[in-house]
Amino acid sequence: MNRIRHIGCALAALCLVAPEAEAACSSARHAPAGAGLASWYGAEQGGHRTANGERYDPTALTAAHNTLAFGTLLRVTSLATGRSVTVRINDRGPGHGRLIDLSEAAARRLGTHACGLAQVTIEQIARAD
Repeated sequence: MNRIRHIGCALAALCLVAPEAEAACSSARHAPAGAGLASWYGAEQGGHRTANGERYDPTALTAAHNTLAFGTLLRVTSLATGRSVTVRINDRGPGHGRLIDLSEAAARRLGTHACGLAQVTIEQIARAD
């Protein structure tokens, strides 16, 4: 998992690909109160077991969080793009000062995939069953 996080940092260098991606990266450096840094992990982790025992699917709208119960639903909003996505917590992490690790599909929906890192807000919309 650490390798994936380091890849996310390296992907931040790709922010020059598109103006939208550049904006997403720029805002990652200036977090307002209540926001945190999100990263994502992708296909290379596909099929590996997540902390709750299910297999990671990069096309599913899932995420890793350090303390929230598995199954918790969150609304994640990118501060740069204004886009939101609902994700289900199924893994533990992240580390390195990040708030949440998103699946590849969730990062794509937020418009932050090319950047690798983005400032987001999270809002719990449903507790785990």
